[in-house]
Amino acid sequence: MASAPSKPTGPLAGVRVLDLTTMVSGPLATSMMADQGATVMKLEPPGLGDMMRHIGVTRAGTSAIFHTINRNKQSLAVNLQKPGGRDTILKMVPQCDVFVQNLHPGAVEKLGLDADSLLKINPELIYVSISGFGGKGPYADYPAYDIVIQALSGVAVLQAGPERDDPELVNTIFCDKITAVHAAQAICAALYAREKGRGGQHIELSLFDATISFIWPDGMDQLTYLGDGASKPSSYWALIGINKTRDGYMTMLPLKDPEFQGLCRALGHTEIAEDARFSEIRSRADNALELRDLLKPLLALQPSESFLERLRAEKVPCARVVSPDELPDDPQVRAIELLQELTTTNSGKLRTTRPVSQFGGTPAQLRSAGPGLGEHTQQILEAMGVSTEDIKTLRAEGAIA
Repeated sequence: MASAPSKPTGPLAGVRVLDLTTMVSGPLATSMMADQGATVMKLEPPGLGDMMRHIGVTRAGTSAIFHTINRNKQSLAVNLQKPGGRDTILKMVPQCDVFVQNLHPGAVEKLGLDADSLLKINPELIYVSISGFGGKGPYADYPAYDIVIQALSGVAVLQAGPERDDPELVNTIFCDKITAVHAAQAICAALYAREKGRGGQHIELSLFDATISFIWPDGMDQLTYLGDGASKPSSYWALIGINKTRDGYMTMLPLKDPEFQGLCRALGHTEIAEDARFSEIRSRADNALELRDLLKPLLALQPSESFLERLRAEKVPCARVVSPDELPDDPQVRAIELLQELTTTNSGKLRTTRPVSQFGGTPAQLRSAGPGLGEHTQQILEAMGVSTEDIKTLRAEGAIA
């Protein structure tokens, strides 16, 4: 169980969200809304609840990731297979602004919680469907997790790079998270449209769509121009990566001519910047492989910290490679107070990031960690006008917990 949330102050305060999502894409999207003040009521089946409660690093039966992507929410444990459970949610719909679901295709139709049904009950509702591949096409019924989308979208090949044969996965649930950002933005856009008198609507988006759209600008620029006349893909990618130094690893991107000249001064080899092959950005792009092979042994001689200081003095974008364990003590992380602590009833203290967007007039808040399963069932139903007797009856029927 989580500590009681404080009163929301964010820009979405007053917005009520019914969150019938599990895993990552949906819960993270609604968590962003909760950070910004929305009242998010997470609907979970009694017993195990959302499967993400049990995946990853756990303590006292709840995973760390669950707390992070379900923070600031309330939990209503409801059995939607029971008529009483389903009817309870249907009665809540007229009082809510947003309904979000990411169940398997066809599941909400069987439950009677599909978009057409709920928009008839509440024409002002913003109904959101998140899926792996969308509602049509040959992949529509395929089960999908993040790694499936990475494989089918081109991400795994891009991650390996043009010089390696074996595709590689991004070592984070990249597709789920970018879909969550798209979903949260789309919901806010639909809420704005509703405020302008355009009513409720059904929003559909998929991990497949969101991922390809996200990687397209740079990852697929060789496929963007149609017809003849486009140049070949640049080999400048060869200069983008991790560099071994004498005592560690670093990365840098001296893209502009003054930045590259600064790099050469920091290395003590100004003659490289004067070489016609490397003197300006277009020639460096044409000869990137040669430049990389020239720089590699020179960088391997440099002590990381003093070399980075010289690069920064020359205004060259650069950084030491930092391990995850070092992040909590990073001076920039500390200066911006990015990491904050919360206390939960059952899982003890935890640390997570504060809301990213800082609103001057309607501040977003980190109010509580992820809720305990069914922690707010009574509170939510009472706020929705369900009587104490009806709540007792629903519990006795196994419709809620």
